[in-house]
Amino acid sequence: MKTQDLIGGAWLVAQYGIDLVMHLSVQSRVGGRRKTEREDGTTTETYVEGMRPSANLRGHLTFHLKHEVPHLEMLSRLFDRVDTAELVAWIEGEPSGQYARKAGFWYEWLTGRTLDVQLPIAGTYVDVLDENKLVAASADQAVPNRRWRVRDNLPGSTAFCPVVRKTNDVHEALSVDLQRLLNDLALEFGGDVLMRSAVWMTLRESKSSFAIEGEADQADRIQRFADVLARRTGVGALPIDNASLAQLQIEILGRRTTLRQLGIRQSPVFVGEVVRYQEVVHYVAPPAEDLQAMLDGMAVFWTRTQGQSALMRSAVLAFGFVYIHPLADGNGRVHRFLVNDVLRRDGVVKEPMILPVSSLITRDSAERRAYDGVLDVISRPLMSALSGAYGFALGQTAYPDGIESNFEFDGNNTARPVWRYLDLTRHVVYLADVLVRTIRDDMREESRYLQQHAQARAAIKDIVEMPDMQIDRIIRSVQANQGHLTMVLAKELTLLADPDIWGAIVEATTLAFKGQLGQKGVQR
Repeated sequence: MKTQDLIGGAWLVAQYGIDLVMHLSVQSRVGGRRKTEREDGTTTETYVEGMRPSANLRGHLTFHLKHEVPHLEMLSRLFDRVDTAELVAWIEGEPSGQYARKAGFWYEWLTGRTLDVQLPIAGTYVDVLDENKLVAASADQAVPNRRWRVRDNLPGSTAFCPVVRKTNDVHEALSVDLQRLLNDLALEFGGDVLMRSAVWMTLRESKSSFAIEGEADQADRIQRFADVLARRTGVGALPIDNASLAQLQIEILGRRTTLRQLGIRQSPVFVGEVVRYQEVVHYVAPPAEDLQAMLDGMAVFWTRTQGQSALMRSAVLAFGFVYIHPLADGNGRVHRFLVNDVLRRDGVVKEPMILPVSSLITRDSAERRAYDGVLDVISRPLMSALSGAYGFALGQTAYPDGIESNFEFDGNNTARPVWRYLDLTRHVVYLADVLVRTIRDDMREESRYLQQHAQARAAIKDIVEMPDMQIDRIIRSVQANQGHLTMVLAKELTLLADPDIWGAIVEATTLAFKGQLGQKGVQR
């Protein structure tokens, strides 16, 4: 794309020499005819010559705010470079113009600095964000800004304001009706079967969550996290304040931990691995001094988007949390806990149901790559931009939370606009897909198994009376040994040595798990 043909945000990036970490989702240019092209998550808009703005800040920033999707990282870096006198002159020359007023609001909101505007601002109130383009605050949460005569309908704070673009994929994701999908399951299998599956799904979610972190063999820790999922999901305060996080953290980690202080960390943290004795850094999280304000921004998002899609809120809060990484340990588990926690609080998933999203993520290598891929949407371009900004010292530094680390990082200025204004568009789409497939596939399979298992139990009881524990063992043996009676089982339950009884049990079990019991019955 020729530089002289760029307009809007792309022109501003080129003109002011802005090094963006996250690419512009919309890039506009002047060409022969009006057209829209989409490729690899970027929309290229071509306009006719008559749409070319004036070659200055006023012209191209107006175009960006009017025709494109506001790019908060770009605006943040732009306002650190512009001549404020030029911005003030524009505003004072157009004190009632909505885009001049929006520009003034954005400058002060993003930089924390006040523009020296002398003339009174006029004009009717306008929304800062176009809710048709981006997720914005709910209508009753918009705050009038008298200085700029705009309605501040941003969904977050200056420290954390996630971005979700209203792409076609996002519209499709927001239309997902999780309650209807769960109700369909209840109608298909019965509410009692669905509820009975909750205990098993909670344990499976815990086990899969540990598998994501490479700790699937930690039985005690898995059971402990399953207990947390069962007791804490949707209970008490939303766990994004220090006290709630500390309590949740100790319940997840247990009392045996080297951490001297729970809750919000006071040490640096990165996500990585050791390869051939070398530390490989995949992601650097925000510094300790930023965390409280960022978590407060999450609380603002929670409040300001009340009444909107629970799925969207779940995705933003869960993935926002894992990128903020506010704990010294346990971030991944709290991240996945938040998926169910938000859905429970928004009334979509009723107690005691837990959606086993981690189970789907760990199903196979392709699913795991998809999960890692959505995390890389932020981490990969960020780490590319941070090349050379981090390293490891020879000596260790001790931090107040008990962590000793030799990690060194001086890339906060590069990373902050990315951390603060995370574009979580693809994360919403990803979670929608995971939740739909979890309900339609995993939970249906689990409910069908429980239904068939209950039918097999009942049929075996018709043949031989015995406790459910013994029946369950027999069912497992029939399935594991292709219907052959093992010597161990025959010795323990001598009645099973009767060929007629064992044959009837095998037939009952087989028919139950083929879904044919109600059609054929059991021959005695």
